[in-house]
Amino acid sequence: MINFYKTSEGELSRLDSPVTGSWINVVDPTLEEIAFLTEEIGIFPDLINYSLDLDEMPRIERDEDEGYTFILLRIPHYRGENVDVPYATIPLGIIIVGGVVVTVCRHETDIIKPLLNGKYRGLKTGKRYRFVLYVFLETASRYLAHLRDINKTTEGLEDQLQKSTRNREVLELVKYQKSLTYFATALRSNEVMMERVQRMKLFNQYDEDADLLEDVITENQQAIQMTSIATEILSGMMDAFASIISNNLNGVMKALAALTIIVSLPGTVAAFFGMNVALPGEAHPLAFLIVFGIAIALTATVIFIFYKRDWF
Repeated sequence: MINFYKTSEGELSRLDSPVTGSWINVVDPTLEEIAFLTEEIGIFPDLINYSLDLDEMPRIERDEDEGYTFILLRIPHYRGENVDVPYATIPLGIIIVGGVVVTVCRHETDIIKPLLNGKYRGLKTGKRYRFVLYVFLETASRYLAHLRDINKTTEGLEDQLQKSTRNREVLELVKYQKSLTYFATALRSNEVMMERVQRMKLFNQYDEDADLLEDVITENQQAIQMTSIATEILSGMMDAFASIISNNLNGVMKALAALTIIVSLPGTVAAFFGMNVALPGEAHPLAFLIVFGIAIALTATVIFIFYKRDWF
């Protein structure tokens, strides 16, 4: 899917074809669309393939002879609660070539939607490098938003784990630990790429762009710190709750053992007095009630002892 946009009078408008100063948003392109980008826009097929390769790492390439700048980001991608890794990262390619800026991604992403919805008032497709900075900024913002969601989810799992004797909640935490690992790797790679962009001074044409790049790097560092903190907390939580689950299970086994002893006492008393031999008091008219009372008294005594020892 290919869409064309251009800022006009402060608003982002959709176009039928690309023009100078426009933005081309590409999502999971077909072979025909890749051919269009190659032949009509002048993008090398390798750059598109890099953007669609889910294992590509962030980097920047600039070729003044060919007239293009290629930037690859790792952006957060929410895959749903019922998958092995709810939050992963995917590559987003940004290509500046021939007076246009092109974004290429394998999946629909939340990074693009705020740009289309007018979140950033200063966004202008004609200022291509500033547009790239807004993509950087939104990427860092989405990482922070997803980290808050992960923290909220793990807090809910923490409440469940305190009474759990199963592994389901721990396995849920493992899923989010994997997500944090992906986030940490991608954020550090993005930081290296952004620092290289800063050293190349691509965004120094306007003072506002240089300041915005500083803000982007700061946001990215904040996301790195939050990811590191969340990872440490989650690792400690998993270690602690592994012990809690074991203790909860031991408590259940202790209660079952105590209940087994209590239930067996009346049967033991009845077995003694039910033997086919002469027993003291067997001719007494209240013999049954006496035996029943002995069983109740013995059971009550054991229950009291177990209660005092906190076996329930």
